[in-house]
Amino acid sequence: MNTTLINTVKSSFLNKFEAEPVLIFSPGRINIIGEHTDYNDGFVFPAAVNKGIVAAIQKSESAESVAFAVDKNESITFDLNNLKPSTKGSWQNYILGVISEIQKRHHTIGNFNIAFGGDIPGGAGMSSSAALENSVVFGLNTVFDLGLSKHDMILISQKAEHNYVGVNCGIMDQYASMFGIENHALLLDCRTVEATPFKIDFKDYELLLINTNVKHSLSDSAYNDRRSVCESVSELLNIKALRDATVTDLNTVKTKITPENYQKALFIIEENNRAIAASKAMKADDLVTLGELIYASHDGLKNQYKVSCEELDFLVSETKANPNILGARMMGGGFGGCTINLIAKSEVDTFKDHIAEAYKTKFEKECSIYEVKLSDGTHIINELKQ
Repeated sequence: MNTTLINTVKSSFLNKFEAEPVLIFSPGRINIIGEHTDYNDGFVFPAAVNKGIVAAIQKSESAESVAFAVDKNESITFDLNNLKPSTKGSWQNYILGVISEIQKRHHTIGNFNIAFGGDIPGGAGMSSSAALENSVVFGLNTVFDLGLSKHDMILISQKAEHNYVGVNCGIMDQYASMFGIENHALLLDCRTVEATPFKIDFKDYELLLINTNVKHSLSDSAYNDRRSVCESVSELLNIKALRDATVTDLNTVKTKITPENYQKALFIIEENNRAIAASKAMKADDLVTLGELIYASHDGLKNQYKVSCEELDFLVSETKANPNILGARMMGGGFGGCTINLIAKSEVDTFKDHIAEAYKTKFEKECSIYEVKLSDGTHIINELKQ
């Protein structure tokens, strides 16, 4: 955990609000495989990581509540009895949305102050939004003793994103951030919202994230569009979600949908199967098969679901000639963000140098490279480890 970040957020809170806060850490997440399957009631394979949001929160005697974004040096003051989405529409709505969803469940919270900061790289597809939502609901649950379970909290976070931010997200991001276990990935069934933890032993390999540092403007509208396609195909098939469909089922309605929408639905069915296959490969310590599944996932995201972009495709293609890299794919909603790479530890430094130079030559911009460790989920920070 980032001790500097913790100290910065705590001191910002003390300076601004002159009270001793409760400190919460809420992690970002990676997803090894299973992309866009979460809102289809399918399987995903995420893990919480050691980058995230630190929030400092405490009750206030004031007549209003204040939220302070330390990294941006921005604050918002609001009345708990008159909440509405902020027209600024940035970080503010993640916080206001969580409060609104708590109130809809008839829980009473009083005025409070919160300050937060993070070290999740912006636009990396590591779910800084879910980490922020979870830190707020966890913090409010703690200081006002609301009695919410972790399952309650992630549903509140998800609804906040639906109703205040306008992104019809699945449950994976909030779940992985809340329930993460150190050194484990979680095979999450997004229908039952239950997960099987898998202890990760990558042996001589590790996960490396490469951030394109681009975010193409299509992302939110394309996300909602693809979700709508999945729902309409499910309706045609008379099933609850594409998780319930086989390729044979899909072929029965092939003539009733466009070729593009057929491929999108086919991708979801195949990706769901890949997530399950990946868990079996991991259990069998078969990293080669896991890598092949990761490559196949990217191929589908690029050619069938069409949520990749030139920068992501370039980063993945650059790995394919390297025998020390078992798999690579884009991670997250798409149109930018990171690739996730399963790479031999001995190759990391050499590959970092190669990909940084190749990316800069191709796109005249820098990529960013991160090594991450798998972390525990949202929790109170009891003490600062120096």
